[in-house]
Amino acid sequence: MLALKLAYRNIKGAGLRTWLNVAVLSLAYVLIIWHQGIFTGMLKHGSQAVIEDEIAGGQYWHKNYDPFDPLSYDESHGPIPAELAGLIKDKKATPILIRQAAIYPEGRIQTVLLKGIEPGQTILGIPSAGLDKEEDALPVLIGRRMAKSTSLGIGDYLTIRWRDVQGTFDAVEGKIVEIMNTKVPTMDKGQLWVPLEELQKMTGMKDEATIIVVGQNVQGQGDVSPHQSFWCGDVSDWKFKDQNFLLTDINEMVRSKRISAGILYVILLFLAMLAIFDTQVLSIFKRRKEIGTLIALGMTRRQVISLFTLEGAMHGILAVGVAAIYGIPWIIFYSKRGMKIPQATEEYGFALAGRLYPSYSVGLVLGTVLIVMATVTIVSYLPTRKISKMKPTEALKGKIS
Repeated sequence: MLALKLAYRNIKGAGLRTWLNVAVLSLAYVLIIWHQGIFTGMLKHGSQAVIEDEIAGGQYWHKNYDPFDPLSYDESHGPIPAELAGLIKDKKATPILIRQAAIYPEGRIQTVLLKGIEPGQTILGIPSAGLDKEEDALPVLIGRRMAKSTSLGIGDYLTIRWRDVQGTFDAVEGKIVEIMNTKVPTMDKGQLWVPLEELQKMTGMKDEATIIVVGQNVQGQGDVSPHQSFWCGDVSDWKFKDQNFLLTDINEMVRSKRISAGILYVILLFLAMLAIFDTQVLSIFKRRKEIGTLIALGMTRRQVISLFTLEGAMHGILAVGVAAIYGIPWIIFYSKRGMKIPQATEEYGFALAGRLYPSYSVGLVLGTVLIVMATVTIVSYLPTRKISKMKPTEALKGKIS
């Protein structure tokens, strides 16, 4: 208790030097927590958007399907297995057939992916119900980004060319019946969505699909993933891909961003460490007689070292209070209002809404505070080791041996 009172009195007496150190440390607290909250929010909202619009509870891929190899699309289709047909019939899964095609908007040729999906499906959040309209041409659903790049709007017609299962080219006239505003670029750019049954007829692939998307709350048998509650085993030529696998790209992207942001954190902590270290060195130099007096009065060297270390650590404690004064309102403001995301970021292929809402947790805040406090305490201790080499008689005379 005596050491705590002495430490508080000493840092209070330091005046401006103390508050400069506290200001630097509080800035480190707030910026690290705020920045980490942005990445957490990016991961949380991006993952949620992908789950709702693209992967749901997981996907079964045909054994030849590779989304990163366009050459695999011609061979990546097969009959829907009986084990999954029941789920589809019960509206607990939805099949998607994927074929390569070309369109000719405004006289230009553009390669696209032609995707067939059931108009009545409810597994994915895309508005596929619009594909059930009676039209004089093949009903087509596209995304906002696709509409912008091709200058297509609702009611516009376009020519679609594809190859059937025999490799024969054919073409049909399509009509844009719906434009969706999805957050997931991989469901939008370069893609046309059409009724599954129509695409199966056009390509000669009756009752076939490329992937089968399973609902998030489907119960089943077999091996159960710790993150899902449905049947997740491979079925004949169909390989199951769970949410963890399908969200790997997002997780890795956010992880790389966190690593690059670590450079900023190191700089902030280095500035704080330098300020505390210099303060401790200067304090020991100026208070030589006080140290000698304390030792002469009976305090052990360990107690004196603890006193100076505690003084340095108290800078971190005060910084927490100062950071809370201006940091909490700032964090709450951005959590509710969000940060506007430039439209140019859509080109990165990352699922983000127009505004990014940071997300914070107790673990994030406590973890940051503990890391900074531990750093400050260690840096406060390092200069005090010189006290153990001081002779009380020389310290009383103002000398350091």
